[in-house]
Amino acid sequence: MTSAAIFGCAGLSLSGTERAFFRDVDPWGFILFARNIDTPEQVRALTGALRESVGRDAPILIDQEGGRVARLRPPHWRGWSPALDTATAAALTEDERCEALRLRYRLIGAELAGVGIDVNCAPLLDIPVPGAHDIIGDRALGRTVEDVIRRGGAVRDGLLDAGVLPVIKHIPGHGRAGADSHLALPRVETPLETLAETDFRPFAALADAPLAMTAHIVYEALDPDACATLSRSVIAYLRDVLGVTSLLMSDDLSMKALAGEFDARTSRALDAGCDLVLHCNGEMPEMTAIATALRPLTDAAQGRSLHALALRQPGAADETDSADRYAALAQRGGFHV
Repeated sequence: MTSAAIFGCAGLSLSGTERAFFRDVDPWGFILFARNIDTPEQVRALTGALRESVGRDAPILIDQEGGRVARLRPPHWRGWSPALDTATAAALTEDERCEALRLRYRLIGAELAGVGIDVNCAPLLDIPVPGAHDIIGDRALGRTVEDVIRRGGAVRDGLLDAGVLPVIKHIPGHGRAGADSHLALPRVETPLETLAETDFRPFAALADAPLAMTAHIVYEALDPDACATLSRSVIAYLRDVLGVTSLLMSDDLSMKALAGEFDARTSRALDAGCDLVLHCNGEMPEMTAIATALRPLTDAAQGRSLHALALRQPGAADETDSADRYAALAQRGGFHV
């Protein structure tokens, strides 16, 4: 039975140990990083091998925002400017910026689909505030709630145009964090009333996205003792107040924001209400420890999964026309593809 996990792998191809582990554990999906990427032919072979290891069309994820966060890079794939360059191009109207973002992510989605990747960890809906850590920075889609909502919707739609599932992140908002959660546990002391009117609103507006990724951040107004990923209170708030219906995955369990053994991290995230746990680095001892605490998808998670996976159907948009229109907007807007 499919287990509630997404795992990475170590290199450009699967080892025999990895194949056997994935066959036995049967994770819901997989995630790729730069260490797994060489040529299009190699990536297609790897995505095929990952799916073969579990005997089904398992989802395969990647972080392909463009700018700083891009696993597929030239010379085999386009080099993308930071999302904020497109989102704030002064020479374009707001309608044109949103059109450019939708086209950008339609083209990114087509590149992903071409090598067997069908989930992209975007759009990023975090709203950076002055004085926060720059981990978000130019990855953001804007500085105001309304801009991020509209532009985030354009990113979502562009990926879906290509049959690639979007993941809204980092729910309920990473923009106020004073630390990088890869390295430390951030704490946000902002009152709930303020958070509800700012940071949380983009996630409420896109609450029906196919997938969402939690933030390893403590929101003291909701739970002073546990970060969102591990907090029943926060995840209940996401479901019951923000109305989030997405299949909910944790951020990476190997990040230093979390403490404790990997089996305990896994149990706490699933107990809190995450539908899936994510582990990215491909380290077999860590994955083995996680596997000891894994469970099958709950009935609710299975329903959310089926809804999401049914959207892996590309539309009828012409890629050449999309590329030409995007190039014209990029030239006018002063950002590079």
